[in-house]
Amino acid sequence: MYEPLYSKRYEIVNGVVEVDSVTKEGAEEPPAEKEEKGVPEFWFNAMKNHEILSEEIQERDEEALKYLKDIKWYRITEPKGFKLEFYFDTNPFFKNSVLTKTYHMIDEDEPILEKAIGTEIEWYPGKCLTQKVLKKKPRKGSKNSKPITKTENCESFFNFFSPPQVPDDEEEIDEDTAEQLQNQMEQDYDIGSTIRDKIIPHAVSWFTGEAAQDEDFEGIMGDDEDDEEDEDEDAEDDDEDDVDEKKSGRFPSGEGQQGERPAECKQQ
Repeated sequence: MYEPLYSKRYEIVNGVVEVDSVTKEGAEEPPAEKEEKGVPEFWFNAMKNHEILSEEIQERDEEALKYLKDIKWYRITEPKGFKLEFYFDTNPFFKNSVLTKTYHMIDEDEPILEKAIGTEIEWYPGKCLTQKVLKKKPRKGSKNSKPITKTENCESFFNFFSPPQVPDDEEEIDEDTAEQLQNQMEQDYDIGSTIRDKIIPHAVSWFTGEAAQDEDFEGIMGDDEDDEEDEDEDAEDDDEDDVDEKKSGRFPSGEGQQGERPAECKQQ
């Protein structure tokens, strides 16, 4: 259902179609000098304005992410899960035109992440953003006069495409390592689900900065304090009715508060 809207957004953002500029009074603006088509740095700014993703984007990543022209996601059935696709314009950092991230889920009583698979990025020489080269001067008196170089992994948004891997069943890992791996996987899934559920459907609001920094997007939906107060009063009335019903014994056997509790309230 959303696909036609996403396609239209893609065309506008990337300058495939031209959109007439309109002033606040409703009159068309006079034609300006030749400008860049589309909405430059749209997806980069949309992600940068989100609290979780902004923590993952390093300063060294920004220039590369400005070449990002679209993000899509698809549901997969075998195995169950979903796939993210990041479409990039030709850029000086890597050869890939599409970077993907796939999440495989175990769907029993509730979805559980089994593993995540990312794209191997084909970096151009000297352009890898997930590693940095350290140069150290040789010690005095050393025969080698050339600086010593060392490559280290570093923080980068593009580490998202190299997710933590679950070891084979045959391999044994200690409790601390297992806990650390679980935390890494949860953080990785949090980023992926944020892009799927918030950034992709509400990209325009994140680009403009209008999106609320909460799960309900209250700022987008136009909720106000009066509505919240009315909801609180209704909730209090419902609670009082529940108490009266319990006192009067009107709950059928086998039912009650526990039976009426919504799934999201269950303790993990």
